[in-house]
Amino acid sequence: MRQLILIPLLALLPLSGYAQTPEEKGLAIVQEADTRDTGWIDARAELKMILRNKQGDESARALRIDSLEVTGDGDKSLSVFDDPKDIKGTAFLSYTHSLKPDDQWLFLPALKRVKRIASANKSGPFVGSEFAYEDLTSQEVDKYTYKWLRDEAYEGRDCFVVEAYPAYENSGYTRQIVWVDKEMYRPLKIDYYDRKNSLLKSLVATDWNQYLDKYWRPGAMNMLNHQTNKSTELQWSNYQFNVGLEDRHFDKNALKRTR
Repeated sequence: MRQLILIPLLALLPLSGYAQTPEEKGLAIVQEADTRDTGWIDARAELKMILRNKQGDESARALRIDSLEVTGDGDKSLSVFDDPKDIKGTAFLSYTHSLKPDDQWLFLPALKRVKRIASANKSGPFVGSEFAYEDLTSQEVDKYTYKWLRDEAYEGRDCFVVEAYPAYENSGYTRQIVWVDKEMYRPLKIDYYDRKNSLLKSLVATDWNQYLDKYWRPGAMNMLNHQTNKSTELQWSNYQFNVGLEDRHFDKNALKRTR
């Protein structure tokens, strides 16, 4: 799961002496970013998920995520909840694809069964959070079409601003607008627009650190729903890379083996 959910990874290719359309420039940005975030092989991290209602009341959950880079296809990820007791053992398995529907399953320990997430339900909320199931996938280049909009500063950092349009069916979004740091080539903010093309959510990523002298990862991500005033914050810790994960750690039986 590159950066959990799913977020478009962007960078700017040098102009090679020819004029680019906004669409060509947007695509070039994404292709270069994808190249820059290739080669991490596998990763593991711990997360604290904080859910806030519109009154500001909080509830917290703890989970861990394993991710596997897949050559020629989208990445695989397995998320397991460890706390609190009523959600402990709940596990989510995701295989990302470019244009064909992603494969996703949810294991519910109370029912002792694995539930497949239908393609038409990917826009639904993930375990009551402000993240949708479709947010929890690696953002493959072919999943969107792109348009460079402008360059501007965000939070004092120079950014590219790129619009991304889902190229797959059943997305809950008509488009996303992404502010990408020109130095790190990482998304600092994403605005999500719903099927009525109204602003639905904003994701802000902060506390970035570089791993293996190459790969940037955030320490915190906050998703705010503008229509409900609810939010979900993810606090990342203990990033590890090249821990020896393999395909067998991401089969459906792995959901039931989680502890």
